[in-house]
Amino acid sequence: MLRQRSLREPVCTTGVGLHSGERVRLCLKPAPVDSGIVFWRTDLEPPLAIAAKAQAVNDTRMASTLTATDAKGQLARVATVEHLMSALAGLGIDNLNIEVDAPEIPILDGSSGSFVYLIRAAGVVEQAAPKRFIRVLKPIEVREADKWARLEPHFGFRLRFGIDFQHPAIDSTVQEVDVDFSKDSYVDTVARARTFGFMRDIEQLRAAGLAQGGSLDNAIVMDEFRVLNDDGLRSADEFAKHKLLDAIGDLYLLGRPLLAAYTAHKSGHALNNQLLRALLADQTAWQEVSFAERSKAPAQYARDWAYA
Repeated sequence: MLRQRSLREPVCTTGVGLHSGERVRLCLKPAPVDSGIVFWRTDLEPPLAIAAKAQAVNDTRMASTLTATDAKGQLARVATVEHLMSALAGLGIDNLNIEVDAPEIPILDGSSGSFVYLIRAAGVVEQAAPKRFIRVLKPIEVREADKWARLEPHFGFRLRFGIDFQHPAIDSTVQEVDVDFSKDSYVDTVARARTFGFMRDIEQLRAAGLAQGGSLDNAIVMDEFRVLNDDGLRSADEFAKHKLLDAIGDLYLLGRPLLAAYTAHKSGHALNNQLLRALLADQTAWQEVSFAERSKAPAQYARDWAYA
């Protein structure tokens, strides 16, 4: 049987919130079968649970932000969940309690690499319940002007992503990436791609009280012509790979791993969430499946997933 997975033991770290600039403590803790991924705002009294679900996303302007109503009837949020969600998807974690003492997840180095390190440090255990997937049965597509995202039937998980920023530093790099997890490793291929931004935008965001924690230590930053980071890019496709990393995290807010092919052009958090909502709204477009025999699961799920 292909089983659900959680962490062997708790693991914690501290970092800076990308937008608040404040110190954030994050703890990842094991959770029982069928509990899913749940964020806990431990700075609230009582602590508030916010489920990692597509329907809980209500703000996608700068990141994927989850919300729930607290004991006082006020809306509480957890922002910038996509990098952590991407790492959980990549390492096959089904059940987890995520405690955070602020309204956003720490940005760490701007990729999913640090979250992968934490998960590996804690260890991964299989649980006594079948892993449940969402298998896409027919194409679902959403569009907004020249941006679009699509899910199609595929026995596995494959993603293709194209970007077009019309910026010299980005235009000189790979504009389209294709990752097929039947042969590609999440850790080796995707996890280390960092978020990126432009100096002109950062100055405007900071004037509005945002991006207070952004720096060259946790993002690729560009002026009008070039990358400002002394160490440059980690790979020639880092810009496109990071958008794909974000998409993996956004799609994992479905609450189950996908069996599907995802293709997108210039998509972002908003369009990715619209895609999930469109899929869930059409009951004929998907089914929940599990695999009693590991050998009958798609290749990337059938192999030993301890170090994806």
